[in-house]
Amino acid sequence: MSDPRYTPLRERHEALGASFTDFGGWQMPVRYTSDLAEHHAVRRAAGLFDISHMAEFTVRGAEADALLDYALAGRLSALAAGKAKYSLLLAETGGIVDDVIVYRLGDDDFLVISNAGNRDAVRDALLVRAAGFDAEVVDVSDDYALLAVQGPLAEAIVSATAGIDDVSVPWAEQRYYAWARASFAGESVLLARTGYTGEDGFELLVPAAHAVALWDALLDAGAEHGLVPAGLAARDTLRLEAGMPLYGHELGLATTPAQAGLGRVVVTAKESFVGKDAPDAASDAPVLIGLVAEGRRAGRAGYPVVDADGSVVGEITSGALSPTLGHPIAMAYVSPSAAAVGTDLFLDVRGTRIPAVVTALPFYRRTK
Repeated sequence: MSDPRYTPLRERHEALGASFTDFGGWQMPVRYTSDLAEHHAVRRAAGLFDISHMAEFTVRGAEADALLDYALAGRLSALAAGKAKYSLLLAETGGIVDDVIVYRLGDDDFLVISNAGNRDAVRDALLVRAAGFDAEVVDVSDDYALLAVQGPLAEAIVSATAGIDDVSVPWAEQRYYAWARASFAGESVLLARTGYTGEDGFELLVPAAHAVALWDALLDAGAEHGLVPAGLAARDTLRLEAGMPLYGHELGLATTPAQAGLGRVVVTAKESFVGKDAPDAASDAPVLIGLVAEGRRAGRAGYPVVDADGSVVGEITSGALSPTLGHPIAMAYVSPSAAAVGTDLFLDVRGTRIPAVVTALPFYRRTK
C-alpha cells in the first residue's frame, strides 16, 4: 500500500484542528469544527475548501478539440474559449470511467480536471486515445493546488482578496461555468466560476507553491463575511442536496450515463467517440432517483429500497439527514418500474421501514 498523500495545505489544516480521512489515496480534512456549522456557512455565507487532490491534465495541439471530441462523450470542439463544460469519460462498454470538467483556455489549449481517485485511469485513457491526433496530453496535477470558495458571498470575498489582481473579466460579467485569468503574488491563477455545492462560487487553480498564501488571503478577506474552512463531510451533504453525483456512489464503470440521468451529456450525433457503439443498458436496468423520507432517520449507501410489498427494488447510493431541508434525503438506483416521481417506497434502515417518496432532483436549488 502506498503512503498517504497530503496537499500543500496540510499544516494549515492541522493548525485549524481538522480531522482527516482517506479520500482517493489522499489524507483530506473531513471537518474543522462541525459538519452542520460548515454546511450552513456555505448555504448562508461561504466556505473555503481545499480540493487540491483533484487531478489536472492539459490537452494542447492543433487537434486538441478533435481528440477531446473522440475521448469524451460531449462535443468539446463547440466549447468557446473562456467557458467550461461538464463531460464524461466512457469505457468502450459504455460505463463511466470518470466525470470531468473541461476548460477551454484557447483555440488549441484545454484543461481537464478529474477526480483524484481516477487520476491514473483518466491519464491512461487520454494518452491512449490521443494516438493519431496532433495533440499532447500532460498530467500537471502535482504542479497545482485547487481551492474552492462556495456560497452566496463567494464573489464578495474573492473580489476583495488581497493579492488577486489583473482579473481578465469584470466581476459582474463572470458567468457560471466560465473562467477568468487573474494573478496572485505575480503568478497566473485560473479563476473558474464552478463548484460542487449547489451554490455560487469559484474554484481557483494556483501553482502549488502559492497555495498557503492564497488560502490565508482568502480567509482574511472572508473573515468579515462569515467565511469558514469546510471539509469533505460538509461538501458531501451540500452536493447531495444539490443532486450532484459522486463517482464511486452514483457513477462507475457498471453505470451508463442514461442510468445516471446524464444522457444529455452524451452527444450521440458525433461521428465517433469511445463508448458510442456500446450496447444500451437493459430495459430493466436500475436508474438513479431522488428520495425524500419522513422523520429523522436517514438511509445510507448500501441500504435497500423496498416497495409496499416488501420486495427490494433498489439500493441507496448516498443518503443523509439534509441540514438545509431538515428531513432525510437520498439518491438511489431502483428498478424503472419504481422510478416515477411520486412513487411511494420505503428505506430499509437496519430493519426499520422508513416511508419515502420518489422526488425529482435536485433536492435543493439556490435562489439566484
